[in-house]
Amino acid sequence: MSPRNPNMESSIYFGNDGWWHGRVTMGIKDDGSPDRRHRRAKTETEVRRKVRALEKLRDQGRAPKAGRVPTVAEWMNTYLTTIASLKLRPRSLDDYWSKTRNDINPALGKHRLNKLAPEHLEKAYAAMLAEGHAASHVLKVHRILSRALKIAHRRRIITENVATLVDPPSAEETEANPFTKGQATAFLEAAAKRPTFMRWIVGVGMGFRQGETLGLRWRYVDLENELFHPQWQLQRLTWRHGCTDAHACGARLHRFSPCPPDCTAHAGYKRGCPKPCTKTCTKHASTCPERKGGGLVFTRPKTKKSQNPVPIPPPFIPYLIDHKARQDEMRAAAGDLWEEHDAVFTRPDGRPLDPRADWDEFKELLEEAGISDRRLYDGSRHTAGTILNELGVDMPTIMEILRHTQISQTRRYVKGRNELTKDAMRRMGDTFMPKPETPAKGLTESPTETKTETTNAKAARAKRRRRIR
Repeated sequence: MSPRNPNMESSIYFGNDGWWHGRVTMGIKDDGSPDRRHRRAKTETEVRRKVRALEKLRDQGRAPKAGRVPTVAEWMNTYLTTIASLKLRPRSLDDYWSKTRNDINPALGKHRLNKLAPEHLEKAYAAMLAEGHAASHVLKVHRILSRALKIAHRRRIITENVATLVDPPSAEETEANPFTKGQATAFLEAAAKRPTFMRWIVGVGMGFRQGETLGLRWRYVDLENELFHPQWQLQRLTWRHGCTDAHACGARLHRFSPCPPDCTAHAGYKRGCPKPCTKTCTKHASTCPERKGGGLVFTRPKTKKSQNPVPIPPPFIPYLIDHKARQDEMRAAAGDLWEEHDAVFTRPDGRPLDPRADWDEFKELLEEAGISDRRLYDGSRHTAGTILNELGVDMPTIMEILRHTQISQTRRYVKGRNELTKDAMRRMGDTFMPKPETPAKGLTESPTETKTETTNAKAARAKRRRRIR
């Protein structure tokens, strides 16, 4: 073996094993020891090529770090635990964990990051689509994986982010289906029979998101100045294991076989029978003795703009005052069982309304009002934006009411109506096409006079043609 060359120069030599070897000095490891990388090949030409490629990465500052490259599953755990958790909102982080557990790790988790190829991602995405996942779901998985690999590339764990070499499926934007004015009225008439009436007034009449409505607290309701201050939102987060062995922790709840076709155990489930567990299942964290990060949680809205105050329509004020009085009566009736959360909309024991139960109630109200099925977002936020536009409110004002950061966002929330479109085009036609003049009374020509005039005109044209000849 030849001695190591000074000044970061590489060494190339022929070994007793019949291979050509190259040693490249890359710098210093985290523990202070020299970082020397090894390359080998059957020919001197090939080993020189490998050495030059490694030297180029070193000189450009793009060389991967020394040590064993983590698997996709190991890196995703590191990324979500120590990197993404510092930046993402709780609900977004919860969604990242969910898609990592259910989609990324089962399909790609065992690959080393430096061995991950575009074909692996494309095959995984095709399998997700074949299983019935929407293109939007697969696109979200791709974005999560791409962000994680981007950080790994920045930190020189890998030399290239292979996710940038893959074209994910295109997801079409879901078309909004807001209430018409008549439907909104019918919906609120159905809601008026329930104790949650004010919750739907705020959602439909003011365009609040579900989490913002359920997260409203009395200290942020200024009845004197007629303002809502949406400083918090209520969200349900998925529990995560706090134990060291998540698979063993949920052992008694694992189900590896699918339900039979005539299953009655899950007959009342809206989503049908649950999917079987994988062999390495780490779910069922809700039963973990050391569970963390789940349940109903008050969180801050996603953007600073979302926390801007919103004027309360004056006709709503008496209903809010009456709602508060009835809540005080419930508090007195519950006594020691009352759990104080200062929430505007509560259950009989003071706890905030459950988003799942709230969604169920929305679907029930749709049925009672005779309205076709649609998303909760359509029946509240999209409805408010669209009706404000129909009332003649300009886009910048709607943008402020809905607390959007960009007006392009607002335009996606406002849906045009067929009847409004027809009326607009009728007025456009009236602008460009003059109305036919009505002949004066007594001067109306008879059909005989019109016919005679037409015959005379033809004779005159024939006479002119003969003169030209």
